[in-house]
Amino acid sequence: MVFLIYALKSNPKKFGYICVPYKHDKLTIDLKDRWSSSRNISSIYFVTATFSDECKSYFPSSTNHYMLAKFDDYEKLVKDAEKFTNTSPTFTFSVDDVLFERNTESEQRFISVCYITYNEPEFVSSIANVIVKKDKIQQAVFAHMDVFCHEEQKFTFPHRAIIVLEVVDNRSPQSIGKYCEKTRQDISRQGAMINSFVSLSLLEKLK
Repeated sequence: MVFLIYALKSNPKKFGYICVPYKHDKLTIDLKDRWSSSRNISSIYFVTATFSDECKSYFPSSTNHYMLAKFDDYEKLVKDAEKFTNTSPTFTFSVDDVLFERNTESEQRFISVCYITYNEPEFVSSIANVIVKKDKIQQAVFAHMDVFCHEEQKFTFPHRAIIVLEVVDNRSPQSIGKYCEKTRQDISRQGAMINSFVSLSLLEKLK
């Protein structure tokens, strides 16, 4: 049985990101092969994930290695939910609004996913003003998170609003992580309280 743990919105044709646990098993290999030929999947990466301490308590069965894919249509993606759902949670981040994007020829290296604990519409411009000054950020989006798992989670993660930051930087993952943490702190000083959910270090491009 597949549990869709929660979904803030299920607005069709949303593009976004999906993180599936990478377990070196048949399910993972078959899924990678299927996505490699799918028109709905624009790119795939093998990534390491670092969850914040608070999030670990909500998702104790989360893992360190994931397959990250960018999808073009959420509705098409979830039609095959059984194919990417297992005993560890799979996360999707469906984009509601693109806050900022910058054209760059540098290769994407890192994704920082944060959740908003206190957010008002007037903070959007303040958030944008902080991010636009960060030259390593390629794209910033507002998104919402859905969680798929064969096992129902004991506790429901209380925050739904998400910010996803795509980072291009040739420094180490630790240095990029500090850069994203400084960005998060700068945004919080503007009144929009955001906290780290997970940091994804992109190790290998699979598509």
